[in-house]
Amino acid sequence: MPDNIVYSTDPDWDPPCPACGKSPCGCASLSGKPKQTEPVRVSFRRGHKGSGLTVIEKIQMHPAGKEELLKNFKKKLGVGGTVKLGALELQGDHRAAVEIELKNLGYKVKQLGG
Repeated sequence: MPDNIVYSTDPDWDPPCPACGKSPCGCASLSGKPKQTEPVRVSFRRGHKGSGLTVIEKIQMHPAGKEELLKNFKKKLGVGGTVKLGALELQGDHRAAVEIELKNLGYKVKQLGG
């Protein structure tokens, strides 16, 4: 069976996920219950300038879902942020608010640092 199917008459055929390339999808979807094997890590890193960064790592979701989650955090907290190498970075120390929001979304959260 070719990998690049254009059309199928099979009523049970499901196209492969654009992120992981598998059918059924092996990664977490954009919505629904998160699929994770370990807790999401939330930490605070202070650089040589500025007020530091809140870093959210090991969150398993589609890259578009990460962008959407980051957009929501930025709007709620009124801060800037970005996604770097799969980790979400928010300007400032917002560990408590991020932890509460992630727990509301169904993720297990582990805070690193003090």
